[in-house]
Amino acid sequence: MPSEPSARPTVTHQVTTVERGSFCTARCSCGWYAPARRSRDKARRDAEEHLAAPEGHS
Repeated sequence: MPSEPSARPTVTHQVTTVERGSFCTARCSCGWYAPARRSRDKARRDAEEHLAAPEGHS
């Protein structure tokens, strides 16, 4: 018996960091983005938190 299609499509998240001058921003292929940070480490943590968050809560 074939399985039923999922009610929600699965979103693939591809997070990158973008640098502009002395600021770094995390952005995702789903449209999410974090505030600009002077700390690259904080921008990477923002990205990790987004990937770890349940769907729809980030």
